[in-house]
Amino acid sequence: TLTAPETVYFALDTFIGRDTVVGPHVIFGPNVTVESEVEIKGFCHLEGCHISRGGQVGPFARLRPGAELADDVHIGNFVEIKNAILDEGVKVGHLKYLGDAHVGEFTNIGAGTITCNYDGVNKHRTTIGARAFIGSNTMLVAPVRVGDDTMTGSGSVITKEVADQALALGRAV
Repeated sequence: TLTAPETVYFALDTFIGRDTVVGPHVIFGPNVTVESEVEIKGFCHLEGCHISRGGQVGPFARLRPGAELADDVHIGNFVEIKNAILDEGVKVGHLKYLGDAHVGEFTNIGAGTITCNYDGVNKHRTTIGARAFIGSNTMLVAPVRVGDDTMTGSGSVITKEVADQALALGRAV
């Protein structure tokens, strides 16, 4: 279903599955695959990405080349995903940048979180384990790994590996 078809733009190779709803002012660039039962809210820009069954994207989200969203992933407003794999059930609510990353299943990424993946010369990857809770405004300075079942405190800057089932905090007074 296209809620405002006159405002939606498709590339020639766009694929959209059954029972998917596309909101107004959505742009599909080249190499976009959207599986069944997905909702893409208004004002999103998609290119070189794959959205699996049951996904929700937007409004105002941008999926760049290499964005791979597994089943039931939720991408909120003002989120940018680039060259990142998000496993099943990941929630990325709003105001985030995730680039060059892998996020494990059922992880929740807090508002304002970014992966700091570029050091001025090279790009590095961030790995976040399954069932992690990344607190709001967390900066994940790559290369870094955050383990399974972990939690980061809001406003933390994570520069070292976080072990499974750990709490990571970073504060300055």
